[in-house]
Amino acid sequence: MTGGRQVEAKFEFQGRLAPESFREFARRRALRLSLELDEGDASSSRFVCRVRGPLALVDAFEMACSLGPLDCLVMEIVREDQTI
Repeated sequence: MTGGRQVEAKFEFQGRLAPESFREFARRRALRLSLELDEGDASSSRFVCRVRGPLALVDAFEMACSLGPLDCLVMEIVREDQTI
């Protein structure tokens, strides 16, 4: 596991989303990055989640999800960090 500052980040991904596709994409990315993921609301316009882990890996999660699965277009990301 990558060291460094541990954070909990709340994300709201906004755009044109396929809810189940984006949810599964986020789950797989969090698992691949060894992050803890708590899912929130998912709709055709937004997906909300909380992710916990090393800052560098949380940043990598954000970047991966900004690109999203092929059937989704992320147009904005709102992020709130809290050091844990």
